[in-house]
Amino acid sequence: MYLSVLLKIMKAYYQKYILNFKQPSGTSRGVLRTKETYFLKVVENERVGIGECAVFRGLSADDRPDYEDKLQWLCDHIEEDYNELLVELIEFPSIQFGLEQAYLSLKRTNNFELFPSKLTKSEEGIAINGLIWMGSEAFMKKQIEEKLKSGFSTLKMKIGAINFDTELSILKSIRNDFSAEEIELRVDANGAFKPLEALEKLKRLSDFEIHSIEQPIKQGQLLEMADLCSKTPIPIALDEELIGVFNVTNKQKLVQTINPQYIILKPSLVGGFKGSEEWIELAGKQQIGWWITSALESNVGLNAIAQWTYTLNNKMPQGLGTGSLFTNNIESPLEVKNGYLRYNNTKNWKFNL
Repeated sequence: MYLSVLLKIMKAYYQKYILNFKQPSGTSRGVLRTKETYFLKVVENERVGIGECAVFRGLSADDRPDYEDKLQWLCDHIEEDYNELLVELIEFPSIQFGLEQAYLSLKRTNNFELFPSKLTKSEEGIAINGLIWMGSEAFMKKQIEEKLKSGFSTLKMKIGAINFDTELSILKSIRNDFSAEEIELRVDANGAFKPLEALEKLKRLSDFEIHSIEQPIKQGQLLEMADLCSKTPIPIALDEELIGVFNVTNKQKLVQTINPQYIILKPSLVGGFKGSEEWIELAGKQQIGWWITSALESNVGLNAIAQWTYTLNNKMPQGLGTGSLFTNNIESPLEVKNGYLRYNNTKNWKFNL
């Protein structure tokens, strides 16, 4: 049941929802079997707005015991000024994002068409990378084969959980069959490397013409990361490093101190559209590249991220291919075909929660 508070004009509800992985998915932080998320519904004069507050346990800055208390606070205060609500929610980026989605949804005739475009009209798609989860060598190779058969030309491989030499051998096997012009390889270490060993590992990875590596060392080591970015043979993309950095001054300090080659933006983790656009503006001033990635949202959140991403006109492959991971995702027009995330408008949304 939704938790609710009746208001004079507008009311809001939230509901917890557990997404179940089709198969356990390995990262350097452990194996994921379920993913917790929350749906926010805002109702005004019989119009409904829907958003997803996709807290990521163990990663989000808002993975806090008072998370549901803050969601209830939002429902209690939903009639207050929208911008003031966003400020009050600054330490809860996934709730900020859910509120942004719900307000946009409230204004649309089609609740789920937040940014009408050629994407939502099924005329164009978004190039995305194929995600390779950690596991045994055989399991990872099987995933790679499946992604290549599905038409992906960019692969992102999570590394750092199994033997490093084994991971190198997998990358080598791809390069034996496909050049860097044919297949773009990205790797994501999720902070698995120790600072003293990171540069040597990056040098070994560079033998395979890697496009970029996400978060080679753990976040919070600004000087070590800055040194690594200045010496690396592979472009470094900051990911977890951006989590929990709330105000613009601190964001600016971070990008100026580290000066990475790329930043990766997960709206659920960095404060939705508004928070992400602040990072993009700062990155642009220093000629730092960027792309957008989902953070295991349901199709509700993924839909919002995809539509917004399309409007940014970034032609790099984005990290938006996570919608097919769950057995009980919300049915939607989103589909992945030949390495692109597309809309199939012959399919309908089925949001019955």
